[in-house]
Amino acid sequence: MGRMRIAGVVRTAAAAAVCSVLLTSCGGSGDDEGAADEGGAGKTDRTDARAADDLRRIPDVGDRLQSRIPKNSRQVVAVYGEDKDSADATVVLYTKSGDTKSAATWKKTRSWPAHNGKKGWTPDHRENDKRSPVGVFTLSDAGGVLADPDTAPGTGLPYTKSAAFQAPHYWPKTHWHDFDHVIAIDYNRVKGTPPNDPTRPQGQRKGGSIWLHMDHGSGTSGCVSLSKSGMRHLLRTLDPKQHPVVVMGDKAALKA
Repeated sequence: MGRMRIAGVVRTAAAAAVCSVLLTSCGGSGDDEGAADEGGAGKTDRTDARAADDLRRIPDVGDRLQSRIPKNSRQVVAVYGEDKDSADATVVLYTKSGDTKSAATWKKTRSWPAHNGKKGWTPDHRENDKRSPVGVFTLSDAGGVLADPDTAPGTGLPYTKSAAFQAPHYWPKTHWHDFDHVIAIDYNRVKGTPPNDPTRPQGQRKGGSIWLHMDHGSGTSGCVSLSKSGMRHLLRTLDPKQHPVVVMGDKAALKA
């Protein structure tokens, strides 16, 4: 499977509704995993079985969304929003190890403080509602003002480098670099196109241009933002052959 890469070519697709922002407070860090077991003598076989089962699932994601993760996906970017009305979130990258269904387990590899829509989350996203959509979405395409970080040959999402991603300079200066790197979240968009392709298969009312992009320390219009180092790590790590997806929502919605 050859890797599709468009490097150093300016794509002229019209940019539409790309995540205007409003300054709020900075996000928090991720939850620690693996708390120490106090009093191991009381541990039961039933508890051991439940812990083993949890390794085969993305933590704190209920059956409804868990079932929407494709069986062939081996990379999941989980976005844990603090609350349905909060802009604070944590992004966690999980990778699947093991070659068989019975042996496959998920491993938390990295996490970063993040932000989502400045008004929180919604299961029914609408254009300009300032909320991020809850759900499971594939990750197929990337791009940005800057060049794609170096990746091994044959890996990495298809990447479009283009000045068309540049945030407008009438935005606050702190936001000018938001789109230096972006990863398109496949919500109401056509896969296999640059992230700023304006096509909306479900219509304009359903919104679009929902991306992972670089953080400026506050909420977005619906995108998910994290640090430059986090974005560059994802761009170097996410591999189309591993069928990466994002599972995103506030913590209560994720568990439902």
